[in-house]
Amino acid sequence: MDKFTGMQLFVRVAETGSFSEAARQAGVVPSVMAKRVDQLEWRIRAPLFTRTTRKLYLTDVGERYLPVLRHLVQQMEDTLNGMAQATGALEGHIRIKIPGTLGVLCLSSLLNRFLLAQPLISLEVVLADRSVNPIEEGFDMALGARPESYGGIQDHPLAPVARRLVASPAYLARAGTPRTASDLASHDGLVLSTTGSHWELQGHQGLVGVQVRSKLRSNDGLALLQAANDGLGIALLADYLVAPGLRSGALCEVLPDMRLPDLWLKAMVPNNRAELPRIRALLEWLSVTLGQLALSEGFVLDVQSAPAQPA
Repeated sequence: MDKFTGMQLFVRVAETGSFSEAARQAGVVPSVMAKRVDQLEWRIRAPLFTRTTRKLYLTDVGERYLPVLRHLVQQMEDTLNGMAQATGALEGHIRIKIPGTLGVLCLSSLLNRFLLAQPLISLEVVLADRSVNPIEEGFDMALGARPESYGGIQDHPLAPVARRLVASPAYLARAGTPRTASDLASHDGLVLSTTGSHWELQGHQGLVGVQVRSKLRSNDGLALLQAANDGLGIALLADYLVAPGLRSGALCEVLPDMRLPDLWLKAMVPNNRAELPRIRALLEWLSVTLGQLALSEGFVLDVQSAPAQPA
């Protein structure tokens, strides 16, 4: 069991990049954490970390064996949790990645409600606006709206994400209002890094692609929303972000007769995690809740009235 504890702590240090933070999460003092890792390094006769005064780096050995040890730790924890489930209650730990903006506005609240209903489950929630391979980065589940898929991963669609083109009245008064999709090429674009500066719009003549001029590029939707409100250009953003500004008049919809293809929020789950009861329960909770709410203009408000417990 001591060897298993050492492997657990090594994985935690590698994922946090800090002995202090890993110790805090594990509920031990940093000296105990360091001692356990030292013992593991002594056992394998090789260093796992390169330590400097400022940062902690994985050695080549650490990099090579982190995925292996992470998998072994997960298997052992799942086995122990399964043995402990005499009452049939869901329990165990779930590590999940969620998008940053959507996570702050909505998903964190939904995950908190899930935890309230499942007192024996714990979560580690990582916010990141990029596509991740859950297997390589040690996630039980990763939520995102990027189209990428990975081997050994199940994709579970959760909800469509409707989008609109918007700009402030001040910008349109200064730069003119686009009348056709091709007009967008001569305007300042506020570009979400994850979707890029090639925008596609569906009109009466079919699908039209436009390469926009990037005035501002960011991986954060709220930053682009603020830039649109400040009159910096035209932004392509999700309904749930722009709806308040459209209602108040702070923003105007651009090319409202053209439709933007929806993105899909999906859950990516490794095959070897998909049948765990706690993962199935969380996936079902997200599917039902997000399906009821819909990622539309009222979504942020609707989250406040979401069911308090998973069905």
